[in-house]
Amino acid sequence: AVPSLSNPTFMQAHQLATRMGLLPHKRMIVRTIDTGGAGPITSLGTARNMILSGWTDTVAVVASDAVLSMDREAFRARADESVRGSGLPSPAIPHGYDRVAQWHMRRHGVTREQLAMVPAIFSHFAARHPDAMCRRPFGVDEVLASPRVAPVTNVLECARRADGAAALVVASSSHFRRHFGKPLELCPAIVSTGEASGPLYPPAEIDEDLFSCERAARIAFETAQLSVRDIDFFALYDCFPICFLRALEAVGCCPVGDAGEFVERAWRKLSAHGALAPAEFPFNLHGGLACFGAPWEVPAMYGVLEAVAQLTGRAGPDRQIAPKPRRALVYGNGGIFSASAVAVLGDGVY
Repeated sequence: AVPSLSNPTFMQAHQLATRMGLLPHKRMIVRTIDTGGAGPITSLGTARNMILSGWTDTVAVVASDAVLSMDREAFRARADESVRGSGLPSPAIPHGYDRVAQWHMRRHGVTREQLAMVPAIFSHFAARHPDAMCRRPFGVDEVLASPRVAPVTNVLECARRADGAAALVVASSSHFRRHFGKPLELCPAIVSTGEASGPLYPPAEIDEDLFSCERAARIAFETAQLSVRDIDFFALYDCFPICFLRALEAVGCCPVGDAGEFVERAWRKLSAHGALAPAEFPFNLHGGLACFGAPWEVPAMYGVLEAVAQLTGRAGPDRQIAPKPRRALVYGNGGIFSASAVAVLGDGVY
């Protein structure tokens, strides 16, 4: 399990397992994994390693929180406390990402409009998902007209506070064969994972060494003996637009510095035709953090569930990529570019 901001307890997974009556149990291993928003992807890697090591046949990964139900000021205080010592003004996390966005604008020429295009695109995708919080598409002008949170960050560009939960079970191939038949006919494999770390918050002088997603993606690709050309769907963390832009560059969808133009091309196509087919922009088709919803450390799990839906052909007529994807990449980001975890799902060498 991952920690909860709204109901923080010591050893969250043990608390949950105890309340469910699962402990004491001589054969059960329980872990709380805290890599921030990267936690669900870190958990996939942990589950895979536990199964490959022979410790177990099945692992349940659980993530839940209720930050929308929290008092607004209590939420702000606890979120600020999570990056204590940063020296950032409140709200600290938006201001931290904003600093990086400003740096990226100066260094790589990303425009304010290109940043706003990220949630605008995903609002169109979220409107197709029955569980998304954003029920109608909005445009760049509406993003830029929403209340300002930090110098180049507005409300509609922030991960959307939500109450929510998600869970999945990771099982060994032998378990699937024993109970269900051929495993990949039912569920994709965790082909590989990669992790890397950066500081909890941006240093006084930002440079390329701040970002850890590139290293995490490289490990995942090398372990899987694959490249970005082998990936058909991407669930990339987008707590703020700059996070999504850096992720596009980190996993190799475009060169460093070109993500703004990459997004703008998609937005122009969407604006011209009124919609984007899933295969035309195979990213965060559930709507991402700003539009689907973000219960603190849960959202990367929503990306995993969308990847599973895509890989198994169950995403529905409005979101399903055709032909059905063979592989997906999921990325979770914790802190302010602090923890990066990447997993490749689907077919592969494993």
